[in-house]
Amino acid sequence: MPIIEMHMLEGRTDEQKRRVAAAVTKAVSEALDCGAETVRILITEHREEEFYVAGLNKAQRAELRERQS
Repeated sequence: MPIIEMHMLEGRTDEQKRRVAAAVTKAVSEALDCGAETVRILITEHREEEFYVAGLNKAQRAELRERQS
């Protein structure tokens, strides 16, 4: 039973999450030759303040880009 964890920033609609879950389920079941009913997907949403890239959250990255412009 494949279990897929997805982490993303808050703000996606329920419809967007349904679409990505359906697409990932299809890809995983085809790649692993397993039934779609065995694929589990867990979506965890994070606030912008909790999601860091290169040690900076979204607001910090925007501020840095602004200073560099």
